[in-house]
Amino acid sequence: MKDNPVLAIIGGSGLYQFPSLENAKTLKITTPFGSPTSPIITGELFGKKIAFLARHGIGHIYTPSEVNYRANIYALKALGVPRIVSISACGSLREDFKPGEIVIPDQIVDFTRSRVSTFFGDGIVAHIGSADPFCKDLSSQVIKAVKATGAVLHKGGTYITIEGPRFSTKAESNLYREWGVSVIGMTACPEVFLAREAEICYATMAHVTDYDVWHTSEKPVTVEMVIETLNQNTGIAQDAVKELVKNLPEDRDCDCNHNLKDAIMTQRDKIDPATAKRITAIIEKYV
Repeated sequence: MKDNPVLAIIGGSGLYQFPSLENAKTLKITTPFGSPTSPIITGELFGKKIAFLARHGIGHIYTPSEVNYRANIYALKALGVPRIVSISACGSLREDFKPGEIVIPDQIVDFTRSRVSTFFGDGIVAHIGSADPFCKDLSSQVIKAVKATGAVLHKGGTYITIEGPRFSTKAESNLYREWGVSVIGMTACPEVFLAREAEICYATMAHVTDYDVWHTSEKPVTVEMVIETLNQNTGIAQDAVKELVKNLPEDRDCDCNHNLKDAIMTQRDKIDPATAKRITAIIEKYV
């Protein structure tokens, strides 16, 4: 629909609002999975409608494991959002990815333990393809937008999501480096996989705030360190979003809108009607 947002921004640590929006409205939405972790703010940039959601809640009140990822993604799907850009803090596991720089990852490792990572179950089985978890088309557009700000940018890399809320031990941090992981964070999973199930394009703008705990000549990561770098990078994130929205095409040039086409395994006559009703926004094209 024409009045639907063309993009949603999920703001992580350090980005809790987007003051540049014009004609801003606050939406309190209820989903079958409960309420999103914050009200959704909609408004306009360059005449285009976008939505903003604070992942950790107003005032940063939810740990990474407490975030209601399903409600967040479901609410954005119900609003007709076709694209999501996640803005998050991350630690670097590479010498050449320095604090203050930005990474647009193209791969992910899910090392969480206690999060529900699917809308399915309770009588409907689906197996979503995740070989390339991030939308290549949207990621390329985010890369162009970040480059336009003049920030130091790294194209590609593997993002490992840990459970948190604690930071890593040195043994863990060095293990992830041996695996070839580039950056570490706590929120990309299951968000990226839920977005794929919802057939929403998803890309991450990861802001490097520290060297985790592996670096021998740098101090181990602290909250103070993370906040200081994020405060410096907030303007970059906002400017990049503006640049992205300004040049965002109306139509999507990717296959994300068809992720579920061949993913639902359950025979249609065996699907539980109550479950189908609960996730209507996700499966209405196919069931």
